Amino acid sequence: MTTENNLLKQKLMKNGWKIALFGVPLLAIALTINSAILMTDAGYTYVHQNNITGKLDVFTEPGIHFRMPFLSKITRYNQVITVSFGNNKGENFYQRLDSVQVRFADTYIGKIPVTFRFKLSNDPDSIKKMHREFRNNDNLIDTLMVKNARNVTVITATQYTGEEFFQGGLNQFKSKLEDQLREGIYLTERKKVEVEGMDLAPVGLNQANSHKLQKTKQLVWKTVPVVDKAGLMIRQNNPLQQYGIHVTQVTIGDPQPEQQLDQLLSDKKRLVADRIRAIQEQETSKAQAETEQLKKEIQRTREVQDAQRQKELAIISQQKEVEIARQIAEREIVEVEKKKRLAEVDKEKELAIAEANLSIQKANALSAQYEAKAITEKGNAEASVLKAKYSALGANKDVYLAELHRDVSTVLYQNLKNFKVEMPKNYIGGGEGGLTSNLDVITAFGALGLMDKTEALTNKKK
Repeated sequence: MTTENNLLKQKLMKNGWKIALFGVPLLAIALTINSAILMTDAGYTYVHQNNITGKLDVFTEPGIHFRMPFLSKITRYNQVITVSFGNNKGENFYQRLDSVQVRFADTYIGKIPVTFRFKLSNDPDSIKKMHREFRNNDNLIDTLMVKNARNVTVITATQYTGEEFFQGGLNQFKSKLEDQLREGIYLTERKKVEVEGMDLAPVGLNQANSHKLQKTKQLVWKTVPVVDKAGLMIRQNNPLQQYGIHVTQVTIGDPQPEQQLDQLLSDKKRLVADRIRAIQEQETSKAQAETEQLKKEIQRTREVQDAQRQKELAIISQQKEVEIARQIAEREIVEVEKKKRLAEVDKEKELAIAEANLSIQKANALSAQYEAKAITEKGNAEASVLKAKYSALGANKDVYLAELHRDVSTVLYQNLKNFKVEMPKNYIGGGEGGLTSNLDVITAFGALGLMDKTEALTNKKK
């Protein structure tokens, strides 16, 4: 048993040396190939550092690249980076920061949730410069992007008062924040400026515009941009611009004021509501008084109108009677004129009929004359033609008779060529007196019948 175990150990040791002899070189080759190939993905920028030569190579597109095996270092950067302060919903890149706390020009404090989206440059020189200064993606975000975004947000907030910001200045704040992130921070100075606002006019009994908004002004300390002689804002250097980094999007969430500012805004809102309610009550009372006065005026106007209407109705009634009488008289005159005119029309009609009949008789007579003349002329013409025809026939009588006989013969031939004349086989006569009685007729027909039968029998025998 011990001998067998020793043989088995010797065999395993021999096989192990063979595996080590062939496997170690293959593993070394595989590791070398794996270390010499770099596969890049879309959305990332890769910086390849050759530790022998110190050369840096930048890859921004997906593909397969060769590198120095074992003696090189690969650093990956996100091409698009999202930095979120307080907006921690729906973001996937960098979310671990609280809302930016800012102090406004009137010393009130607020928290602004804001998200910034940065895009790295595709220029290799800018990427190399950025890599030399920040070395990796996390340092770039923490040291440059986060601090710069927070700094610009805080500086921009100092250009607004708390009330101005929370009462409609959010959109303008966002525009200035984007502008300073992309082009550089404004060079500012602190000075007292006049701020305009919109407020309701004071409540008064005799004030007609107490329910309308009016402009109000107040002096506050604010941080305002410094402009040059041309009126353009003077800016500081943009730290993102030297690395070719661009801000593509700025999104602001729901800002939260501190308790004192929130209380101030709530009190102001309540005061405005109370003022509006007081104005509405005042307007309601005024409207009620005006309504009562208007009702009295309407009643008085209605009574005056009723009296005026009665007077007008009496006048209209009298005018109506006069108008009826006048219309009756005019109608009678019209009837008389109508009868007179109808009589004239009847006479004119009879005269026109008589004249028309006379014209018709004259036309008929003239037509008869022309018709008789036409008949006479036609008879004379036909007689002349017939006379000439017979004169011509008389001059050529023999030729005419020969043609006439020819035509008659032709017609007879055409009609008599199939004509057959058969003589009667039997004849029945009654002598000098004929068949004098019915008996003679019956006897004769009987004899004819016997003769027909006899002839039929004879033909049958043949």
